[in-house]
Amino acid sequence: MDFEILFEKHNEKKLFGRYITLQDIVPVLSSYKKGILKEIGKSVEGKTIYSYQIGSGKTKILMWSQMHGNESTTTKALFDFLNLLNSDDSNAQIYLNAFTFYCIPMLNPDGSEEYTRVNANEIDLNRDFQAMTQPESTLLRKIYDEFKPDFCFNLHDQRTIYGVGNTNKSATVSFLAPSYNEAREINEVRQKAMVVISYMNQVLQKFIPGHVGRFDDGFNLNCVGDTFKYLGTPTILFEAGHFPNDYQREQTRKYIFIALISGLECIYENDIVCKETDDYFNIPQNMPVFYDLIYKNIKIYYDNKQIITNFAFQFTEVLQDRKISFLATLVEVGELVGNHGHFEYDAKEALYSDDFENIPKLGQNFDFYLGEKVKIVNGLPIL
Repeated sequence: MDFEILFEKHNEKKLFGRYITLQDIVPVLSSYKKGILKEIGKSVEGKTIYSYQIGSGKTKILMWSQMHGNESTTTKALFDFLNLLNSDDSNAQIYLNAFTFYCIPMLNPDGSEEYTRVNANEIDLNRDFQAMTQPESTLLRKIYDEFKPDFCFNLHDQRTIYGVGNTNKSATVSFLAPSYNEAREINEVRQKAMVVISYMNQVLQKFIPGHVGRFDDGFNLNCVGDTFKYLGTPTILFEAGHFPNDYQREQTRKYIFIALISGLECIYENDIVCKETDDYFNIPQNMPVFYDLIYKNIKIYYDNKQIITNFAFQFTEVLQDRKISFLATLVEVGELVGNHGHFEYDAKEALYSDDFENIPKLGQNFDFYLGEKVKIVNGLPIL
């Protein structure tokens, strides 16, 4: 199977960039000729939450995205996959005969509109699966109880800070087979999720070698994945992360698409029984070792002394006119031992200056100069 050709053929061009809202996905959902589209509930602010069900197979897969409103990459990949299922591709018919898919492509439409992690009541839905205080949380639990899935695919994004172990490679895709108890024990249910993840990792290594990570498996029953695993359903957390020079995450969506297809391939081939879990634990764990921008060897004056130091910036994502702007904020000045930058620049001991007091201040977005020839505008050099 040529995964990349499959992606290019079914890539949903109407969904692009980081800001994906209900008004973006409804026309796409409404265009599908196959499957069943339903209004299944309302958000806190009264926005419609939709489900889309397709397929007639024995194995039932529950998939949901944008539980966190500002995590849209997996939503894009989910629609790329749904486009495949609605096509005349021979693979589509195989999946439709083998599986029944129940998808909630946007669980948190209020958060998606405001580009926030939380819902309109400022509650993280992924920490609400014991208290069940929010309509979106109770809806997902209701669907889970009624559908009785054989597998759950929990679709998320993760921040740019994560690398694969202590390497200098970003965690473009990360996975987790959530724990079902405090001891993080492995039972048959969790083992099934681990085997599928190991298979997806093997496939992805052909496309993004070294860029696949494993999320921390600390147990928290307030999280949906831990709850569903505790209830006996193999649940897989997908985390879409940073690919070099891809802040719109259009490359990452492709790798999530490939992960979805390869995961289903593993389940379809029934290759998940009595397998070892070593391959899963050999996937390096995510580590917060990255900054968006690092400037090295900058000369500054501090306490009337001249020193050579490094700057680290993170982008803050700001919603402006239905677009996401990336504002570079200074977050650390110092040695930055063990850290990497998605963009790195060697100032070669050029003197720092700015239009204010010539003193870098943490938490600020500002332009500055390195020597007489280089100006830094929103974190990037203008030569």
